[in-house]
Amino acid sequence: MKNRLLVCPLAVATALALASCGLLPGDAERSRTVDVWLMRDSVSEDFLQRFTEAYESEHKGVELEFTFQEWTGIGKKVTEAIQGPGGPDVIEVGNTQVAQYADTGKLYDLTLESVRDLGSEDWLPGLAEPGRIGGSQYGIPWYAANRVVIYHKDHFKEAGISTPPTTRAQWLDDTEKLNRNGSQGIYLAGQDWYTLAGFIWDEGGELADDKGGDWTGALASPAALRGMEFYKELQSLGSGPKDADEQTPPQAEVFAKGDVAQIIATPSAVAAITKANPALEDKLGFFPIPGKKAGQPCAVFTGGSDLIIPENAPERTAAIDVVKALAGEKWQTELARAMNYVPNKTTLAPVVEGQEATAVMAVGAARGRATPNSPQWADVEAANPIKPYMTAVLEGEDPETAAAAASAQITEALAE
Repeated sequence: MKNRLLVCPLAVATALALASCGLLPGDAERSRTVDVWLMRDSVSEDFLQRFTEAYESEHKGVELEFTFQEWTGIGKKVTEAIQGPGGPDVIEVGNTQVAQYADTGKLYDLTLESVRDLGSEDWLPGLAEPGRIGGSQYGIPWYAANRVVIYHKDHFKEAGISTPPTTRAQWLDDTEKLNRNGSQGIYLAGQDWYTLAGFIWDEGGELADDKGGDWTGALASPAALRGMEFYKELQSLGSGPKDADEQTPPQAEVFAKGDVAQIIATPSAVAAITKANPALEDKLGFFPIPGKKAGQPCAVFTGGSDLIIPENAPERTAAIDVVKALAGEKWQTELARAMNYVPNKTTLAPVVEGQEATAVMAVGAARGRATPNSPQWADVEAANPIKPYMTAVLEGEDPETAAAAASAQITEALAE
């Protein structure tokens, strides 16, 4: 499906302005169309309308054409497009997908623009780092979302907990208090590996280590094992299944039944919770996943999108300008407020202060991380040895033995 939002551009009088639009002197009469691929539902029609009208009115001779793509099968489609004779000019991709596209050698290096024009020093690490391959910035951070703790205010009140916990130790104490009288202190499925990753990172561990381009699984390190130990202790304070992930059954639906005090999820889960149980709409609260020390929330997996420009982009110069607009402060602010996203810079966190759940996400996003930056990481997730490893530990197997076996599988999957 294509979304064409076209208005009549204003005249631009100077050669400097023409250059900023991706046009050369004498080219003013030639209209240029910048083809942008976005993922379905990543932005609202209203946001896209406002951006298109504003952009085209400020950039003479440039028209924007948006094509919405589905996540299913997008990897193959993007790879074919960037390797073809001339595909889209700008593509939205998942932040953890940049490495696999950069591995083709077909992405335009945006390092200069990121430093000179976009203030890359303030970018969220969970968006910036996966977009940086071999010291070059190929993915420009666009928006982020991450997990927080969603809690039932009534359960907290009944347990005598007046303020959310700010440290792991306090969190465990509070959750133990909540895990009584027929209620679960927390519903945490046994195979929620994104949440485990945050605990591992918080301990200083990794899912996999990069040793000069050779990746090896790292679940058996002392730090990673400490992260799993904490996960096991927290998971025991509820009745979450040890052999399933957070979608089996959907944890939002479990929480909606009313007898669960907490879940770990992105705020987007609220829609499913309140749909299943509208009575909970005013009973939900949010806090960052606590870290080991007060004032320093736990590291979290950052999901979201980066913007890339293929080497074969027909309108590369104009495409760069579009990316700079989408990733710049004005439209980052508009996007965050319109879509309840975390903006791409830590310095922009104040723009969502009036949105409780998003503001809590932004606190955690400052310590966000992404999965290992290997082009083969998708192969790990396809088989995902982390999930059965977690189940094995939760069911009593020796953690070191189980971690070593899972790490060996990760190493094999990451081998080129």
